Amino acid sequence: MLVNNKNFNHIKLHTQYSICEGAIKIDELADYCKSNKIKSVGLADSYNLCGALEFSEKISKVGTHPIIGTQINLNISDVIGKVSLYATSEAGYRNLTKLSSLSYLKSNENEEPACEINDLVSNNHDLILLTGNQRDFFGKLFYENKIKIFNEIINVLKKNFENRIYFEVQRHNEIDEKNYENFILNNSKSLKIPLIATQEVFYINEDMYEAHDALKCIGEKNFIDDKNRIKYSNQHFLKKNEDLLELYSDIPEAL
Repeated sequence: MLVNNKNFNHIKLHTQYSICEGAIKIDELADYCKSNKIKSVGLADSYNLCGALEFSEKISKVGTHPIIGTQINLNISDVIGKVSLYATSEAGYRNLTKLSSLSYLKSNENEEPACEINDLVSNNHDLILLTGNQRDFFGKLFYENKIKIFNEIINVLKKNFENRIYFEVQRHNEIDEKNYENFILNNSKSLKIPLIATQEVFYINEDMYEAHDALKCIGEKNFIDDKNRIKYSNQHFLKKNEDLLELYSDIPEAL
């Protein structure tokens, strides 16, 4: 049964500023938001805030509320992976820019940009943290069976972020997604961390799947027919609110 007062807010949009990852042009996104009367959308480009100003200006101009965020890597216990951060104020935005810069300053040019947990703890004011999907930092800990470290890090972040940390649930019909979701649902109850339903959106229209798949190959220096490469499902487009209400109808609290 659907909950009538729930809405899905797309807060994990990857624009062309997510190099070789996102394929959303901000002008086209603004047109989409205007045509569909979208109330709010969130930016989640990986490792940078280069598109934040353009996103904020063009999205707000069409009457949609822009939510500014980014994805940064955490590097803990030989595991490197993403978490998502969103600013709730100007002070939060300054912390976003600081953490984004630190991730580059603390890494060698041949390494992925990454922060340490102390960086997050020291600069968490007015930031919301989302834990990501099965391919991100906490998902990697789960699939490497580092559950003790998973819980330790979550507890440190919960202590510092308080009510500004959420376990993400994503449903793209991908391999390993369901096992991680079951783990997250159980831990949400035991660790008393709320759920948030998100979709990793890399392109606006469903028919852009093959073009995006080619873009990922370019970024990863792989061939399309390489069976060992990372391959996304065809569900990473900007879905309609009613479709997502149905998709997450069994966990309406995550909306």
